Amino acid sequence: MDHPLIDLISAKIRDAEARGEFDNLAGAGKPLDLSDADADFLARALKENDAVPEFVLLHKQLEELRAELPNLPVSERKEVLRKIAELEPKMELAKQAWTR
Repeated sequence: MDHPLIDLISAKIRDAEARGEFDNLAGAGKPLDLSDADADFLARALKENDAVPEFVLLHKQLEELRAELPNLPVSERKEVLRKIAELEPKMELAKQAWTR
């Protein structure tokens, strides 16, 4: 099933073509450089949606935990070290998944 606006969009494009709005565009007739199209699309999509890769979030959590560790009483350090030990492999796996 077509999108309900497809007819309106098609009509707008036909009108623009009739007015010559697509004539003499920069790069007309030249092949597109799509060598980084996937990377560009992904980067743009992440930026537009304020998205952050999981490994970046995990790295930030690890930095925060490591920064607070020296200021903690000895009784609380074991728990923070356990959290760090859990997050490190998760971050590495997330980083590997991201780069595939």
